[in-house]
Amino acid sequence: MPVFLDTNILIYSISTAADESGKRDKALTLLDRDDCILSVQVLQEFYVQATRASRPDRLSQEVAAGLIRTWLRFRIQDTTVAVLQGWR
Repeated sequence: MPVFLDTNILIYSISTAADESGKRDKALTLLDRDDCILSVQVLQEFYVQATRASRPDRLSQEVAAGLIRTWLRFRIQDTTVAVLQGWR
């Protein structure tokens, strides 16, 4: 069964915080799967959070964009009103 990944999973996958090592390992395990689904919104949120100046282990814009390109191998769900209305 496919798994939808939220922004937190992507952020944990890049974390260098020692107290988040377990979460990082779980996130990386999920990202090794072939059946993940991401949304455009999740990718946008990842980019903003991963590159923000106040992040202690922030990524460069180039590295963050490169990760997003890598994750485009997954199914990407557009964020549209039609999708939202279909969840009723």
